[in-house]
Amino acid sequence: MGNSDSIMSVGNENFLPNLLDFTLEEMESFIASQGKEKYRARQIMKWLHQSGVTTFDAMTTLSGDFRKKLAGTARIVRPQIIKIQKSQDGTQKALLALEDGLYIESVLIPGKSHWTLCISTQAGCAMNCAFCLTARQGFKRNLTPGEIVGQFVTLKFETPEGANINNIVMMGMGEPLANYDNTVKAIQIFISDFGLGMSSRRITVSTCGLAPQIRQMGQDICINLAVSLNAHDDETRNRLMPVNRKYPLATLLEACKKYPMPGRRMLTYEYILIDGVNSSRADAEKLARLLADQRCKLNLIVFNEYPGSPFKSPSPADVSAFQQILLDRHYTAMLRKSKGADILAACGQLSGAYTTG
Repeated sequence: MGNSDSIMSVGNENFLPNLLDFTLEEMESFIASQGKEKYRARQIMKWLHQSGVTTFDAMTTLSGDFRKKLAGTARIVRPQIIKIQKSQDGTQKALLALEDGLYIESVLIPGKSHWTLCISTQAGCAMNCAFCLTARQGFKRNLTPGEIVGQFVTLKFETPEGANINNIVMMGMGEPLANYDNTVKAIQIFISDFGLGMSSRRITVSTCGLAPQIRQMGQDICINLAVSLNAHDDETRNRLMPVNRKYPLATLLEACKKYPMPGRRMLTYEYILIDGVNSSRADAEKLARLLADQRCKLNLIVFNEYPGSPFKSPSPADVSAFQQILLDRHYTAMLRKSKGADILAACGQLSGAYTTG
């Protein structure tokens, strides 16, 4: 016991709490434990998330004594930019280093007047989807709330584009709902008036289909949901997405049907079109029948090939025919143009690999 106490007291900083991990309520509890008023928690949250400070000395609304005390009882750690690759289409992929030496990737996607940030929730992924490059890295660990939020904060304050990030998609490395508690905490920080102050309508969680967590999230927090579907039958989906063996289509679709989307928005089903697997006209007809009782829209994504990928992209003619069948059945079916494929930043291409060459 004496040894562990002394380790913390002599300042092994890894044992100190990272303030970026805290929701407002957690920050208030921490500040109360320091003998200070709760409103100080709101000040600190704003310094961290709205001013982007990385030192306690920069928190000039706090007394010098309190700043010195905080420096001995807490820390401020966020992911560090290692390099940024730029695609021909304007997409930017950021390689970020975590405190323990692992690497993750975030993607800045350009819009007409703003940027969307695609962030990671895990280092690696355990879902083992057959079409995804991230799956080949294996699962390393869950990201903390501070590492999830920290991707946004780092890129907001350390890139020219950061000030114009308006939307967040949790669609990077990892399965957000397999890191459920930390993902929800991160969302709470994103939408807090004293955190990043974002509207929940500007945040989307993308999942491979963890049905119990979909139901739970519907009760805990109201956020946009996108579900990676990719097949109209269990046999095909089992082959593409092993999670389907645990939560087959009937179970998944029932959870999705009951999910309370914010406002009048529709749940999104993502459907990756893979040549010879799920992209035929017959596949489109069966998909239309499968989703007949769902209030949803469809994002069609042409498979993004990568070095050594086991699948191929379908022809433009097949893609167009697939989409037209869904449109004829009165679905909102958009062909999502993949961005950043030339720098392996498109859907399913993130790996967190780092080479010095």
